[in-house]
Amino acid sequence: MQTPNAIGWFDLYVHDMARATAFYETVFQRRLEPIGDPTGETLMHSFPANMGAYGAGGALVRSPHGRPGPGGTLVYFSVDDCAVEAERVAAAGGSLVRPKFSIGEFGWVALCADTEGNLFGLSSMR
Repeated sequence: MQTPNAIGWFDLYVHDMARATAFYETVFQRRLEPIGDPTGETLMHSFPANMGAYGAGGALVRSPHGRPGPGGTLVYFSVDDCAVEAERVAAAGGSLVRPKFSIGEFGWVALCADTEGNLFGLSSMR
């Protein structure tokens, strides 16, 4: 049996689902889809995902069990050129925390904050 990747899924907690969904759809130019929660406790909108492909899927989540904010786990979204998505962040209501910078042989990253106060990264090889 092959060892799975360390991350199998991620939740980004939000206060305002409509605002957060609009932010990420604007930055990534992709639609997020509502997904069900069998417990009925959370509202979730999923990022496009292929659960059989490399990497992890995830969703925006509004839940009484977690809240957004900086200082915890940092999620990096894989993109073609992180400067392109970083350029959309402020117009979508977020802020650019650190513009695109080199991480050597591992490519480039930019650090951003979303409309909910979550810090996230953009990662690319160019």
